[in-house]
Amino acid sequence: MTSAAAARYARALVEVVMDAASGKKPGEALEELRAVDSMVAESAVLKAALITPAIPGSRKKATLGKLMDEMAISKLIRNFLFVIIDHKRIPLLPQIREGFEQALDERLGFVRADVSSAAALTAQQTTSLETELARLSGKGVRVRYGVDETLLGGVVARIGSTVYDGSLRGQLQRMRRELIDHSAGE
Repeated sequence: MTSAAAARYARALVEVVMDAASGKKPGEALEELRAVDSMVAESAVLKAALITPAIPGSRKKATLGKLMDEMAISKLIRNFLFVIIDHKRIPLLPQIREGFEQALDERLGFVRADVSSAAALTAQQTTSLETELARLSGKGVRVRYGVDETLLGGVVARIGSTVYDGSLRGQLQRMRRELIDHSAGE
């Protein structure tokens, strides 16, 4: 879930990145933002230093700047993160990154799908499923896969608020409704 503040920062970054004058490819900007978000998330000491009000913003930026130098993070992403530090929004970094990914996907004409299956899918199954989801949505699809052991078989896909239930349980429920409707009509 992305907060309103995180969504504003994410949209602002998308606007900057999508501007031809930025000189930054959207995918590269996303990878850099992911790398910094991951680095902060994986270091409790760094995360604490960045969110502690007692540490001046200049020290936070200097510390993060050195780390970003080692990671070869672009000036655009570096400056964006410094703005977040200045506005005391660094705790929102994971939400901002998620919002940036979503907003970028929307701008580039992709929808996100969450797919659950009873067991891990094969490469052929994922390719087939992604093709079908793209056909149904009319857009490119970015899919996150997960295994749901409560499913008996098949898959359940969610794109936005639309659910495509191809699970065995869903098929059995549809058959049950049809049998009830059929017998009620006699």
